[in-house]
Amino acid sequence: MEQAVDNPNADVRRFTVSRLTLTDFRNYAGLRLDLGPEPVVLTGANGAGKTNILEALSLLAPGRGLRQAKLGEIARLEGGGNWAVATQICTPKGPVDLGTGFAPAETGGVREKRLVRVDGENAPNQHVLAELMNVYWLTPQMDGLFADGTSGRRRFFDRLVYTWDPAHAGRISAYETAMRERSRLLRDDERPDQAWLAALEDTMAARGIAVAAARLELLHRLAPLCAVGMAPFPGAEIALVGDLENWLSEGPALEAEERFRGKLAAERRRDSETGRTASGPHRSDLTVHHGASGQAAELCSTGEQKALLIAIVLTNATHRSAEEGAVPMLLMDEVAAHLDEARRGALFEHLLALGAQTWFTGTDAGLFSPLKSQAQMFRVAEGAISDA
Repeated sequence: MEQAVDNPNADVRRFTVSRLTLTDFRNYAGLRLDLGPEPVVLTGANGAGKTNILEALSLLAPGRGLRQAKLGEIARLEGGGNWAVATQICTPKGPVDLGTGFAPAETGGVREKRLVRVDGENAPNQHVLAELMNVYWLTPQMDGLFADGTSGRRRFFDRLVYTWDPAHAGRISAYETAMRERSRLLRDDERPDQAWLAALEDTMAARGIAVAAARLELLHRLAPLCAVGMAPFPGAEIALVGDLENWLSEGPALEAEERFRGKLAAERRRDSETGRTASGPHRSDLTVHHGASGQAAELCSTGEQKALLIAIVLTNATHRSAEEGAVPMLLMDEVAAHLDEARRGALFEHLLALGAQTWFTGTDAGLFSPLKSQAQMFRVAEGAISDA
């Protein structure tokens, strides 16, 4: 089904989904939606399958999507099985048929592997997704982002980096692969091959410094803009904390790379005993403070924490559009319900002015009435979708 709506941003260059097809994905045996570039609103009862659609769209980016689910857990049938997400996306460079899925029988059951197809051809890995689609999201599970562990904050910031630097995903993957192999050698071999260890640490040093540098580049772009805020959403003071970031601020990248290489070699015994790699970009953290009060985000109220997250996402999307001439797609799961009327209205206005294809979910259709003539409205019920 496709809805015709008013489109004041017809000439905006953006990343959108014009067709979405799900097969055996979560509670959807089969689903097809044909869409325009405007915002999409999905309403329905809890458990109807609204977030499942957003999860499918989030898998158009590298990684495990907005739920961080294992691939075998996504299939509709109990006990796992094949599932697929097929889309036609519109990009500033033209349309692309983009699909992803999971086929356990084809992977031999040894290790989960996500399959990716671009214009009908198999892609070598999922990192190509970052080159083709710009998408990021806010979910209720992210409400504790500032108070929880560092990994969630790193993933959040890395997703922002992907939209600017698609190669970032591949660098992280190469670094993590080398780190896992180094950890295995240190754990399992009493006398690990020193040349192989050194080679893995060379890879970790080169890729790790590149990862930290890409993060810092985006930080330097966003920090001044985030500090200003987007009323009524507060300014956010953002920073990256970690050894690699400090080294890069003190000298050239090659010098930082050598320091990291030396630190890895010096910490082999410690890492062998703990089973963890003590140093690297996987230990860095994103810190956020409320711009007006200076209070650490984790000490702010839940409402202010959500407002800070929205402010960072809006700032990045707006800056991406202004500097690169392309508006990313946004997924906002149950975001509107947790904002007061003023902030909810401001969020809608910001996103409409930006021209983003934003996907909203909610149980209360009335919250989205300001969007009715400018968005595609759907009702979700028990794995089926109808016009709202």
